[in-house]
Amino acid sequence: MGLTGVRVPREEKEGKTMSAEIVGWNDGILTARISGMLLPSELAALHTAIAPRLAEHGRACMLILAEGFEGWQAGEGWSDMSFMENDPFIEKMAIIGDRRWEELASAFTAKGMRPFPIEYFSPGEVELARAWLAA
Repeated sequence: MGLTGVRVPREEKEGKTMSAEIVGWNDGILTARISGMLLPSELAALHTAIAPRLAEHGRACMLILAEGFEGWQAGEGWSDMSFMENDPFIEKMAIIGDRRWEELASAFTAKGMRPFPIEYFSPGEVELARAWLAA
């Protein structure tokens, strides 16, 4: 079963549809893209879409593309840590995004408290991130 195009729809915001989506699975790297203001329900839906594919394919690295990312919606709903159930299937995670989000992304992904390494890369470092994941 291919992963490309599994999309978690977002509500319309300022005339632009936002989305969180799985955009590929190549060479053991599952790639997901997030943009706009991330909502707890969108993150949960993305994890729900990813979980059976990780279980089906075995261990994988994750590449998260934060393109046009505006942050996390303030409020409740972020206490659900069930996404960590996928941890046994993840070898490494690379996040590519604007450096202004690096510190918050590290905290949000529980970097240093998960059983796999997580590294942050700038938008121009896609190949460096892929090489790190492949190493």
